[in-house]
Amino acid sequence: MGFLKPELPVVDFETWSKGTWSEKIRPMARHWAEVGFGTPVVLHLFYVLKIALYILGAWLVVLSTRGIDGFTAVADWWTEPIVFEKVVLYTMLFEVVGLGCGFGPLNNRFLPPMGSILYWLRPNTIRLPPWPDRVPFTRGDNRTPVDVALYGALLAVLVVALFSDGTGPVRGLGTEVGVLPMWQIWAVLGLLAVAGLRDKVIFLAARGEVYASFTVAFLLAGYGVDMIIAAKLVCVVIWMGAATSKLNKHFPFVISTMMSNSPIVRPRALKQKFFERFPDDLRPGRISRIVAHFSTAVEMLVPLALLLSHGGWPTAIAAFVMVVFHLGILTSIPMGVPLEWNVFMIFCVLTLFVGHAEVGLGDLSTVWPLLLFLVLVGTVVTGNLFPRKVSFLPGMRYYAGNWDSSLWCVKPSAAEKITAGLVAIASMPQAQLERVYGSPEAAQIPLYLGYAFRSFNTHGRMMFTLVHRALADKDEADYVLTDGERICSTAIGWNFGDGHMHNEQLIAAMQKRCGFEPGEVRVILIDAQPIHRQRQEYRLVDAATGEFERGWIDVADAVTRQPWDDAVPVHVQASARTR
Repeated sequence: MGFLKPELPVVDFETWSKGTWSEKIRPMARHWAEVGFGTPVVLHLFYVLKIALYILGAWLVVLSTRGIDGFTAVADWWTEPIVFEKVVLYTMLFEVVGLGCGFGPLNNRFLPPMGSILYWLRPNTIRLPPWPDRVPFTRGDNRTPVDVALYGALLAVLVVALFSDGTGPVRGLGTEVGVLPMWQIWAVLGLLAVAGLRDKVIFLAARGEVYASFTVAFLLAGYGVDMIIAAKLVCVVIWMGAATSKLNKHFPFVISTMMSNSPIVRPRALKQKFFERFPDDLRPGRISRIVAHFSTAVEMLVPLALLLSHGGWPTAIAAFVMVVFHLGILTSIPMGVPLEWNVFMIFCVLTLFVGHAEVGLGDLSTVWPLLLFLVLVGTVVTGNLFPRKVSFLPGMRYYAGNWDSSLWCVKPSAAEKITAGLVAIASMPQAQLERVYGSPEAAQIPLYLGYAFRSFNTHGRMMFTLVHRALADKDEADYVLTDGERICSTAIGWNFGDGHMHNEQLIAAMQKRCGFEPGEVRVILIDAQPIHRQRQEYRLVDAATGEFERGWIDVADAVTRQPWDDAVPVHVQASARTR
């Protein structure tokens, strides 16, 4: 990797550009396997600096509280309940403004490096309500002044809470500083809920399944340590829910792809070991499978040790293992860059399970923590059984390699309509790449490197197989293939691997504004794999005329193929003549 310049594949462009899709992907896949995306070192340092600023910001916010004193006197205040409350709300604000997950070049966000607040304070941008036909006053897909006001009020209440003082002594929690005023907790939850019912993207971007769940736990401050127990249970669900979702055939592919892109794992020979037989067989190798199974076991079992131990060596060892676990993810700087979230989870390990090791389930005084636990578990179970119904975020299918996805086939004429028809900040992904790399030709290499990354995941092989079906009556050379995440980034201002934000709902909203002609935009939609079925369902949609085919692909047929294989067997369930 260069310090200032990316390390991209070297190909004879004239010869390479005349190849088939499979022939173009092969050198990109081999490059990814031993180099990764080739990100300049300076970009990794940029993200390290961002993490440091996040930590510094949280530190200063905590120190603004009356009774919390001393920048270096952490031992005097690190277990105060209000410290945990403020770090949670600070991180929620950090995420919902757009500075956290999905920020910057490693999420293909170049100019500007974020969306979120730039979109959600602007009327007439697209909003995506989760249940417009069921929840009153949420119909429509246009952001109104009411939506802007709700989002602005959420930001304002979060800022007020961050710089508020504690309510005074709370005997049950053993604190003299106290906790945040309860009206602030209710206000944050209420505004996030209403704003989220108007636009699910805001709730997802705030990482509501994490930070809103902890905020619900804060409502139990009046019941003493029930607040701490509830927060511990939230952590356990996050870890064990994520581990459950990794009990599949996809996760080893995530490990091999992530390790080959890691700035810590530098030797090419070591990166190659994560694959079956470099350069001809780029399926996950034995090391990837071992790491995948071992990390899943850690995430499933060690949280139980943290919850059930009450100090001493058992807690210390379990805490050390979980800190190393999150540092492993953090130092790989994964695509999508959920970096601050991993820092936050390390903070949870230390402040909840080490700082309050003596507090356990036997200290419960009400059933409310258990009810919160059951609601979260129910959401995780539902998300694994019915992934089309539940986003992979509240379903806690984090980095399992199994999430809803889409690929958009867009003609240049359609791209022009998108630019003219949408109220958006970011330009189309292809245009951003051309601006960064200098020309349409130069942009082709990173574009296909991105295709290779997607193809290292099992659903990517499905996607590019289905392109041939989606464009069977068209000339594929007339289209630019664009990951649904990138379209989502341009159209609604935030993306984080969740196909629920770029499915038929977004297609309809964009069709309303852009008026695509039949055949101008074709979209491949792939559902995540339900945990009890070994197949993934797909739909092919024309933006102008609607769905024209649906069916499924067996997971076993995808995991046995190479990243450049675009001939995975397809099972058609229903098909209509395309127009």
